[in-house]
Amino acid sequence: MSEQKDLLTTNRKALTINLDDAKYGTLAEIGAGQEVARVFFQAGGAAGTIAKSISAYDMTFSDAIYGKAPRYVSRERLTLMLNHEFALLKERLDEKRGDRSTFFVFADTVAAKNFKGTNECHGWLGIRFQTAPHSETSDIFIHVRMWDKDNVLQQEALGIVGVNLIYGAFYLRDQPEQFIPSLADHLGTDRIEVDMLQFTGPAFAHIDNRLMSLLLVKHGLTNAVMFGADGSVLQPSEILYKKAILVERGSFRPVTHVNVDMLNCACAQFMQEPVVKGKDIVVLMEITMNNLLVAGELDAKDFLARVDLLGDIGHTVLISNYSEYYRLTQYFRRYTSEMIGVAMGVNNLLEVFNEKYYESLPGGILESFGRLFRNAVKLYIYPMQQAAYDRYLASGHPASDHPVATGYAAQVLITAKNLQVPENLRNLYAHLMENHYLDCIVGFDSAFLNIFSRDVLQRIKASDPTWEKLVPAPIAAAIKQRGLFGYAAPVAKPAPVPVPAAK
Repeated sequence: MSEQKDLLTTNRKALTINLDDAKYGTLAEIGAGQEVARVFFQAGGAAGTIAKSISAYDMTFSDAIYGKAPRYVSRERLTLMLNHEFALLKERLDEKRGDRSTFFVFADTVAAKNFKGTNECHGWLGIRFQTAPHSETSDIFIHVRMWDKDNVLQQEALGIVGVNLIYGAFYLRDQPEQFIPSLADHLGTDRIEVDMLQFTGPAFAHIDNRLMSLLLVKHGLTNAVMFGADGSVLQPSEILYKKAILVERGSFRPVTHVNVDMLNCACAQFMQEPVVKGKDIVVLMEITMNNLLVAGELDAKDFLARVDLLGDIGHTVLISNYSEYYRLTQYFRRYTSEMIGVAMGVNNLLEVFNEKYYESLPGGILESFGRLFRNAVKLYIYPMQQAAYDRYLASGHPASDHPVATGYAAQVLITAKNLQVPENLRNLYAHLMENHYLDCIVGFDSAFLNIFSRDVLQRIKASDPTWEKLVPAPIAAAIKQRGLFGYAAPVAKPAPVPVPAAK
């Protein structure tokens, strides 16, 4: 199949659709020209596929045809376009050819690079289609970012990704592992980023959109995807735009009291920052792909368990491919110039100061910190007891991989103020502390300091009931009800058989 896919140029994909007698529909495009329609017309045989092509550039015309939307490049506008054009197809052609055609509408609304080069270059693309004559429709929506510097190249890229979407909807929709990477066929991810994807309708009744979004990250079409507390797939720019952002990274396998306490305390401090007061705030729980692939393969059930549990306690979830924190904050800077806060434990702060992670940067750890702390970024550090840290190392994190965090008495509380980093980094650390790039989390519950997700997970698998006290009650209930993370309900012992009394 991969060899066949390699042979299918963009024109060949369009021609394959044009020669498929059952496929018949409309192409509606706003912005960046009629690039998708152009490919179909150039491929030949388009009269067998295209009932109509339309491009309503003027806002007054667009509003008159499709109705008003909050923004012209938005999911709402795309939905209005699909609704209107599909209704027209049915109204005008159903009687004539509805018995032999599967109707479709492809639509896009795009902002390509303007003449001054000052705008955000992105777009919404979607297709609504039937899988059989007179059947109910299904939809696929994607949001793309165009990275070409030239307007003409952006138009070309849009035409290619549009054809890829239509072809994939018709011929690859039951093969997600092929459909998703095919969106970037003949483009590459250096030209197009697909940062949101959603399937709806009867053709995708078996699809979990969160897993499909995760495949976008796995296949490199984007570096981050986002889910709402209700499990819905979110478009990052819509959520993060001009917002102050607080994020906590973790494995959340499972969510523990520490995770919740850390975020609540950090959030209370973040909201009191002078530059944050009165601003809209987005709070995120983030899991990296490295964490999800810790066993080498992606475990879909494990991934969904983590996302579901975070949603159960009301949190928005970000899945990213940004192992280094400076790359994560740079990602947020796409969407906002407001303050960014990062909540983490002492153990994670030690990882931030581990120079081995920055060997690929010409400026090493100094360059990474320059990127991380520029433009109002602060780390909020949750403390740890020395005894707990010693257990953390003993559980699979060798001390040789970490900067100095030993030599304390077991009962000593390690905080951002008294943490000892390697000698060559102490002046750098002092600079960050003195300039308030690092801040100690206060108001924490000391009863939670000895809790680690790794330990909780082991107790769950070992059927040790003490794990239930280490996680929030809703999390414990969900794990037991759904049998997550290897939980097995206790087997009731049979009642003893009474022994007849001796006569």
